[in-house]
Amino acid sequence: MSTPLRVLVTKIGFDGHDRGSRLVAAFLRDAGHEVVYTPPWQEISAVVTLALQEDVDVIGVSSLATDHLIVPDLMEALCDAGLDHVEVIVGGIVPDNEIPLLTDAGVARVFGPGSSREDIVDGVEELGRSAQQRKLSRGGFEA
Repeated sequence: MSTPLRVLVTKIGFDGHDRGSRLVAAFLRDAGHEVVYTPPWQEISAVVTLALQEDVDVIGVSSLATDHLIVPDLMEALCDAGLDHVEVIVGGIVPDNEIPLLTDAGVARVFGPGSSREDIVDGVEELGRSAQQRKLSRGGFEA
């Protein structure tokens, strides 16, 4: 594996259930990636600021109680901050009929309950490498 990815794992909104996000953070750390983990109840502006400060490649948002419905606002805020190269994934409980809301907003992938460790790590690695390439093509630099 080349340079480790930098992944921000967070929960936005009012959902405090963080078991799934802690597991995903551990999966990614065990795979050799640098993980920035936030406690629950993050505001979108705080996530954007942290993503900028930490120069992340991927943001993983965990949702159990409809907080995925504010992810389109996160996507817009990331674009406004010049972070549209960062890939965003959502994991957790997302009804099938609400997935298009996320993908239409630019979410790269939605991982539902039962997603395997391998699927999550492989998916994040693929998306993260793509984000790194986009950053490099814009004149960014590889860490």
